[in-house]
Amino acid sequence: MDRTDLKLLAALQRDGRASVAELAEQVSLSATPCARRLRRLEEDGVIDSYAVRLNRARLGLATTVFVSVRLMHHRSDATAHFEEAVLLLDKVLACHVVSGSHDYLLEVACGGLSDYEAIVRSLQALDMVQDITSHFAIRTVKRDGALPLDALLAGAG
Repeated sequence: MDRTDLKLLAALQRDGRASVAELAEQVSLSATPCARRLRRLEEDGVIDSYAVRLNRARLGLATTVFVSVRLMHHRSDATAHFEEAVLLLDKVLACHVVSGSHDYLLEVACGGLSDYEAIVRSLQALDMVQDITSHFAIRTVKRDGALPLDALLAGAG
């Protein structure tokens, strides 16, 4: 991956709907080589997917809760069962295995307390769950930030 690839990725992070022509202009290429680079970055898995960011409040999902979950034990069958169950909870936006006092950190988007209660009940119904701690987001300062490509650009040739 060279400097042009990194500039192309940075441009896509700023505007994922930019046309190939617009991207090509931003990275000083013609459209055909730019399209080839994009295709290669997609095939190599550097570009994972394209997505749109929706307004949670306008969709009735304004409450964001970070949920720490501790399991009773760490047997592979228990963790696999927990992770399978979390994958089925559509309001869980992200699930991370973490270090520290808990085993998982979930980001949940819901419509309010009663909506969140249903998610908690689903988690509590799992026999391997020992403890659930919830942190309600009061206000979001930064969300879905772009990856920091500046450091990579500085080192790219």
